[in-house]
Amino acid sequence: MAHTTPESMDLLARSWRRCTGALASRAVTGSVFDQLLARYSEPHRQYHTLQHLAECLAHFEAVRHLAEQPGEVEIALWFHDGIYDTQRHDNERQSADWAHAVLQGHGAVPAAVQRVDELIMATCHSALPVTPDAQLLVDIDLSILGALPPRFAEYEAQIRQEYAFVPEDIFRQKRGEILRGFLARPVIYSTPHFQAALEARARENLRLAIAGITG
Repeated sequence: MAHTTPESMDLLARSWRRCTGALASRAVTGSVFDQLLARYSEPHRQYHTLQHLAECLAHFEAVRHLAEQPGEVEIALWFHDGIYDTQRHDNERQSADWAHAVLQGHGAVPAAVQRVDELIMATCHSALPVTPDAQLLVDIDLSILGALPPRFAEYEAQIRQEYAFVPEDIFRQKRGEILRGFLARPVIYSTPHFQAALEARARENLRLAIAGITG
């Protein structure tokens, strides 16, 4: 499993026990945990890996007190990239359906199952999140944009590797559009915590990345 350490594996195990215990009335089998780890370890993934999942969960642990329904936000983080195929455009829908089936099958409250579904779909990043928990989840997912420069550079390289099948000129065009879209937002992060912590650095990272792509 690339990009994992004993500490990150401890984090993953601790997080999984906590969020499934909060939502499911019947114990979620270890096989689901193993299936998720296997998905995040698929060879075609370079960024959407256990490294990304662990980074998200580490951020969540620091801001867990800000969530209205922390168990729902945490399990949505687990499943948000559960299905990831660079050749498809319905990964979030498939991931949400997987989470829905697991939670429903293990006795989670229907309203909670629906909210988790909506949280995962918020990571499409097609619209600004509205609810407080969706804002927190999306800010965590986008925390990479405000990472320290070496990690941000690694992230950009990982994205390019995931889309290695795309010709360079097309990749530069499409990637530039995505990055400019984030930079054009009035704010990248919706929550005061992430605005204060990461907004300025994210904007600088984006400006440098766009210059590198278009220069």
